[in-house]
Amino acid sequence: MSGRKRTQISAPETEDQVKRGVSLRQVRSTVHDHECGDVKPGTVKSQYFSKEGDPQRLGEEFFNQPCISLAKAFLGKVLVRRSADGTELRGRVVETEAYLGGKDKASHSAGGKCTERNTAMFMKPGTIYVYPIYGIYLCMNVSSQGEGAAVLLRALEPLHGLPLMRQLRTARRREGARPLKDKELCNGPSKLCQALDIPRCFDRRDLASEPEVWLERDPQIGPQEPDLKEVVSASRIGIDSHGEWATKPLRFYLRGHHCVSVVDEQAETES
Repeated sequence: MSGRKRTQISAPETEDQVKRGVSLRQVRSTVHDHECGDVKPGTVKSQYFSKEGDPQRLGEEFFNQPCISLAKAFLGKVLVRRSADGTELRGRVVETEAYLGGKDKASHSAGGKCTERNTAMFMKPGTIYVYPIYGIYLCMNVSSQGEGAAVLLRALEPLHGLPLMRQLRTARRREGARPLKDKELCNGPSKLCQALDIPRCFDRRDLASEPEVWLERDPQIGPQEPDLKEVVSASRIGIDSHGEWATKPLRFYLRGHHCVSVVDEQAETES
């Protein structure tokens, strides 16, 4: 199987977007003119691929851990999206969900079933799994240890590149919609994919080595992990039809953070 897909799903522009002069295609063109194809000779590569490397970028060893551990370890880390023109969009991970592979009835890999769609979940830890929902939105996951296991990135705190994030989000909204607050730019799995312009063709790429998107330690926090007292364990969102798995506390978020998508007050009292 190919490690990369060369096709890309993009939403058509609406009449309202055209009327207000906001073209989704124009906004996105500065971000990934070439992401879904081969890098051409002469293209400037990311500074994170120098021989010396970057001490903040997280490599294979970080992703090579059990799913629940990885889901918690993501919290406080910074997801970076680098565009073709060198612009970097950054967001701190504040909410994740763990999907435990074959035994997890709410997982795309339930029963150990590997398909064309979910192949990335069965690839090495750190592999990006991007899938569409409702035909037009995308969600980004990262594989972990455990066959078919992966972590869903559910919410980010926007850190850098907010004007472009807002453009990317606004281009997908109806005309006349109220302006988005900063905390609303990435407070949901599909919202963060829009704000950072994560395309479908990132599916099956390696987050440990990919030059267009990567994960870093927050230099303000350092290498230490979040205090477990500050991590809330709650039930996952949107899986009510999956029996006992719907109530398992496999969603993790930073207590009190304003960018969390859904606050679970009961879980907070129990955590």
